Amino acid sequence: MYISIPFNKKVKLTSSHVFMLSGLLVNAGNYFYNLVLGRYLGPEKFADAAIIITFLLVLSFIAMTFQLVTAKFSVIFENSTFKNFINNTYRNATIVGVLLGAMVILLSEELQLFFKTSSATMFVFFGIGIPFYFLMSVNRGVYQGKKEFISLSVTYQLEMMSRLIITFLLFYFLDFSSSVLITVGILFSLLFGLIPFKFKNIDFLNFSKLNKTELKMVRSFFIITIFYELTQIIINNSDILLVKHYFNSYEAGLYASLALIGRVVYFVAWMFVMLLLPAVVTLKKEGKPTLPILIKYTLYIGALSLAIVLGCYFFPEQIIYLLFGDGYLEIAPLLWRYALATGIFAISNIFAYYYLSLDKYLPVVFSGVFGMLQIVLIVLYHNTILQVVNIQILSMFILLFIQCAFFFFSSLEELKTDDI
Repeated sequence: MYISIPFNKKVKLTSSHVFMLSGLLVNAGNYFYNLVLGRYLGPEKFADAAIIITFLLVLSFIAMTFQLVTAKFSVIFENSTFKNFINNTYRNATIVGVLLGAMVILLSEELQLFFKTSSATMFVFFGIGIPFYFLMSVNRGVYQGKKEFISLSVTYQLEMMSRLIITFLLFYFLDFSSSVLITVGILFSLLFGLIPFKFKNIDFLNFSKLNKTELKMVRSFFIITIFYELTQIIINNSDILLVKHYFNSYEAGLYASLALIGRVVYFVAWMFVMLLLPAVVTLKKEGKPTLPILIKYTLYIGALSLAIVLGCYFFPEQIIYLLFGDGYLEIAPLLWRYALATGIFAISNIFAYYYLSLDKYLPVVFSGVFGMLQIVLIVLYHNTILQVVNIQILSMFILLFIQCAFFFFSSLEELKTDDI
């Protein structure tokens, strides 16, 4: 799809370019949302808000499994096979969403005690929204796999904008627990994120199954993808959850602001991952080389990571003050360190998703091992926030080294095979 934009010279934007621009806007909107919450609530109340936002990120990684599986097999399957696949996927996603939502609701009081939040009600509203998130993710997977990036952009835009508008309207008109209002805003945003929704793809009464070969392909990819997404949850969110458990609310709020700023490179890298998987699968299907797209995206993410780390190193106090205010300046010396850990992880993540697209799963196992290592080390060593950040730098540096080594040796094997 091409969109012509009249300038002095005619410029053509593909739908993937529109999605990239839209992704930047979505990330900027989500960032603005978090920054305003941080400034408005202060470190202690922001710690509660950070928990529910982290829960949303955890949910997004789990639901991403359904999105990636849908995206991949929307490229591979056609006609009746695709219809059977998509009906089964919607049905399974709904069942998983309802079960997870019920679990969160039933455990709401226990979650409040463990994370030391001010309310259990926020977990109840969050649980109600979980099934809608899974339906939304499968819908997005169809658009991603079919490369309908305009529709995919719309779903992300509506989710982001509705969350912004509804949450701040609730704050303005209601005098109630901030964490509950935030969760209600998230719930409504998930409903808006379903638009546009392809109702014609859903037939819950159609129980036609894939054949054994197709079913095995889907199951294998689903299992390894859910494993990888769990490693993403561990690496991306375990630190915030553990800090909230081990440290007081003030320190946890400071750390949440640190994590929000330091992770900007990861959120931008996410756009490249969305484009990477269908592109690699399509190139593989057509028998074309996939290495150039990996190198291109790795260079993009590497350059972006370096720029952000340098900015955080030279201007930490200015960045903290501008984004969160002087109430968070205490955390400024750690900003570049956290950005470094996140940048290293973003680069290693590109390798993992690339090989996941090619059905090579060892890099996924590497991520899982080091995700668990990060948790164990934080549980053992959490005397200070600096110690927590340094543990993440060490874990992610070793992970990237191993991913690069795997890339080097697997590339040598492919060259030897081609020569033979």
